[in-house]
Amino acid sequence: MAKAFRITGKFRMGHITSPFSMETLGVDEASARDRVLATIGSRHRVNRHQITIEKVEPLTPDQVTDPVVEKKISMVK
Repeated sequence: MAKAFRITGKFRMGHITSPFSMETLGVDEASARDRVLATIGSRHRVNRHQITIEKVEPLTPDQVTDPVVEKKISMVK
């Protein structure tokens, strides 16, 4: 069963370091991390070694703020 996670960190694009915070679904923490690495890498064309994940926190359904994740979590129940 999928769980919601909020992942925060930063990634390096050229000479600029950009912070990020993203909510995603995953079976476990490792799959959520992998999804975030793939998403940021694809959107911003950065390699995985340029992305630093600082914090991964599991979320309860009432803590989710991303409407897409909220909809998917309600469909999983």
